[in-house]
Amino acid sequence: MEWNSFGVIGGDQRQIALAESIAADGYTVYAYGFDKTAGLKGVRPAELRDLALVCDTIILPLPVTRDGQHLNTPYSNELIELDEEFAQLMRNRRVFGGMMDRLYQTSELWQEIDTSDYFAREELAVRNAALTAEGSIEIAMKEYPGSIGKSRCLVAGFGRIGKALAYMLRGLGAKVTVSARRPEDFAWIDVYGYEPVHTGSICQKEQYDIIFNTIPARVFTRRVLSAIPTDTILIDLASAPGGVDSEAAEKLGIRVIPALSLPGKAAPKAAGEVIKRTIYNMMEE
Repeated sequence: MEWNSFGVIGGDQRQIALAESIAADGYTVYAYGFDKTAGLKGVRPAELRDLALVCDTIILPLPVTRDGQHLNTPYSNELIELDEEFAQLMRNRRVFGGMMDRLYQTSELWQEIDTSDYFAREELAVRNAALTAEGSIEIAMKEYPGSIGKSRCLVAGFGRIGKALAYMLRGLGAKVTVSARRPEDFAWIDVYGYEPVHTGSICQKEQYDIIFNTIPARVFTRRVLSAIPTDTILIDLASAPGGVDSEAAEKLGIRVIPALSLPGKAAPKAAGEVIKRTIYNMMEE
C-alpha cells in the first residue's frame, strides 16, 4: 500500500477536477470509472482491484449512488455493483464519499470500514451555497432581458444559499428583498440592509423582475403565483419537489426555471476544489 496515495472511483466532472487537483498537490492519485474520458491530467488509470490494493485513501462520488445498487459512474461504460465484494475491497482503507447512507445499506461490512461523508460538512455546504448563488445569477443574466443592476429581486428564504445570493445580488446593484419567518433572520436582513418580507406574505404587495426560491417547501402556491406578473422570471433552487406549484405556474403563464445541483453543472472545477479542501480538513482532524 502506498501511503498518501488517493484512489478516486467514479463521479462526474467534480471528481475529475478533484483527482487532477490532488495530483497537482504532489500526491499519487489513481482513478477508476472514467473510461469515457481521454484521461485525467497527472492521474494514473487503474483497475478497481489494483487501485484498492495500493491506495490508503479512497474517494467516492457525490452522490455515491443514485439507484442504491451501483456506484455513480456517469463517465464509465461499466456498472460498478455495490455489493459485499466492493465493500471487501474498501476494508482497511479510509473511505470518503458524498451522501453515504444508501451505500451503508448495501453491506454490513461498512460498519467495520472507516468512512466519512464529506457532504455532511458545514464548510462544504457553505462553499457550495456560494457556487449555487453564482450559478443562479448566471441563469438570471441569460434569461432576464434587462440588467441585474437595479433589477427588483426577491430571494425567498434566508438559509445558506439565500444569504450568499442576497449578498451577491446586492453587490451587482440589484434591489434585494429577502423573505424569512424567524425573528433572528429578520434582524440579520435588517443589518445587511435588504428589504424584508415575511414568507407568508410574499408577492402580496411588491412586484419583482426576478424571483429566486431557495425554500424546499411549496411556498409558491396558485394563490401566490396569481399575483406575479407573467414577465417575472422565477428560478427554483429548492430540492425536489421544489417550492413552486409548476402546474399552476404553467396555467398562469409564469416561466419557472428549475435549477438543481448547480455547483456540479455550473462550476465543476470549483466544486471539485471545495470537495478536496473539505477532505483535507477531515484528514487533518
